[in-house]
Amino acid sequence: SPPAGKSVSIHRRKTERMTAAILFAFASAAFLGAAVVTSQLGLRTMEPLSGAAVAVPSFTLLFVLLSPIILAGEPVVWSGLPIFAALGLFFPASLTLLAFASNRALGPVITSTLGNLAPLFSVALAVLVLHEPLHSTQLASLVVAVIGAIIISVPRPRDLGHWRSWALLLPLAAALVRGVTPPIVKVGLAVWPSPLWACLIGYVMSSLVLLAVQRIRQGRFLADAPRSGLFWFAVTGIANGLATLTMFTAVRHGPITLVAPVIAVFPLVTVLLSKLVLNSVITPRIVGGTVLTVAGVALVLAG
Repeated sequence: SPPAGKSVSIHRRKTERMTAAILFAFASAAFLGAAVVTSQLGLRTMEPLSGAAVAVPSFTLLFVLLSPIILAGEPVVWSGLPIFAALGLFFPASLTLLAFASNRALGPVITSTLGNLAPLFSVALAVLVLHEPLHSTQLASLVVAVIGAIIISVPRPRDLGHWRSWALLLPLAAALVRGVTPPIVKVGLAVWPSPLWACLIGYVMSSLVLLAVQRIRQGRFLADAPRSGLFWFAVTGIANGLATLTMFTAVRHGPITLVAPVIAVFPLVTVLLSKLVLNSVITPRIVGGTVLTVAGVALVLAG
């Protein structure tokens, strides 16, 4: 057995990594929840796909400008480049496009509600592919947190509108894309342990995809885009980019079975900011969903 001093040192390093994973996961949830609110402000003057063609490249441009500073001392591991480049082809690009199609077919309510299933996909892949341990208590806690997030998102039945059952595949596909991303990132970070490079490469690829789609769709990149829309989608892009970067960092430091449920609390941030910025009404349903979400995540962290 290792000496007592060495065991204490190993335990301390493990505790520090877990603490970092939890803090970065909460930061990711905060940025993601804020981005939902700022995107609503942008959608008042621009349609979603044009907004996505502003949001993702905005963070990419900011990242590229800051890269000489923030990437200084970060070694390049060329064997990890194909993994992050392939990831960038569908995240966040295809996620944005799926959300756009889902919003058109079903509306934002069902889209956001089914999007909360993403942690279940993340944890399932982490257990099956990465062989991360998952105890029954952790699984129950995750389900409680996800149910709470869904309750927060679901409105009154009369607000759901009309939809076709096949269209439910769109938000489910979006949730699947968001869910499979952390395990893929985990695999890539095992080869190239740099969340900064992973985020930059992924965002560059996604920016190229979205700009190409926008160009093909409209014949130009931005068609008479109002300044307010450009501003709010640029803010949204930066918030989403920081959410992605902190999520990658959280996955680098801790298991997905811990990180995914914590990030699932982002609807709480959305509800709070919607109340402050958009003057939204907080109903007993939202309070109940909040209690479930917090209880589920608390049980995950306690485990």
